[in-house]
Amino acid sequence: MYIILIALALLFLILISGIRIAREYQRAVVFRLGRYAGLRGPGLFWLIPLGIENETRIDLRVVTNPIEQQETITRDSVTVKVNAVLWFRVHDPQKAILTVENFRAAVQQVALTSLRNVIGQHDLDEVLKGRDKINALLRSNVIETTTSWGVAVELLEMKDVEIPQDMQRVMAMEAEAIREKRARIIKAEAELEASQKLAEAARLMVGNPAALELRRMQMVSEVGAESNSTTVIMIPAEFVHLAGNLSSYLEGKSVG
Repeated sequence: MYIILIALALLFLILISGIRIAREYQRAVVFRLGRYAGLRGPGLFWLIPLGIENETRIDLRVVTNPIEQQETITRDSVTVKVNAVLWFRVHDPQKAILTVENFRAAVQQVALTSLRNVIGQHDLDEVLKGRDKINALLRSNVIETTTSWGVAVELLEMKDVEIPQDMQRVMAMEAEAIREKRARIIKAEAELEASQKLAEAARLMVGNPAALELRRMQMVSEVGAESNSTTVIMIPAEFVHLAGNLSSYLEGKSVG
């Protein structure tokens, strides 16, 4: 009787030892006597004990994997150091285990190689200004290789591009020259527009001397208002004689 109870207890313990629990984001790749037997999980599942069946757990969540800094040469022979970040996830656990030995290391090496190759196919200006285009090209290159491994690449983007100090100074000088050119063009366009307006105003004032005189007086008043100083106005002698004759005429007319 005791032997039967002990045997039942041992059998019960053996059966319990095969119980496994996989979380919602996990899948278990099960092997039976070394051969692929299927996927289990999430939740509670059971494996045949005594080493007949064993499992390999796969995490289905997105993995963030930084790509170590790479020193490479652009198409126009400029040495740059590039950092990148890779986001990927496993969408087919069976392929991820059966197709490649270490899918994490394999994906990282593919991303690293693709990064060096793509940078070498573009000029420095394209690397600095066309990051979206280069990131899309990087992702497409990696996807072509990793899809057969059961891995889905979500994003592969350059994080930082470090260029030599000499090249930074040259680029700063170039940017300063471009800004100076833009400022001179804007100033020249303003002077051209102002000259056109002045020419138009001069054509209008030519036929009306009174308007010209009023404009001159207005300028004098503006100068006096802007600065607290004495303003000397040069009046032609003809105006003085004209004013004296007009005064004598008015006095004689009043006496008469």
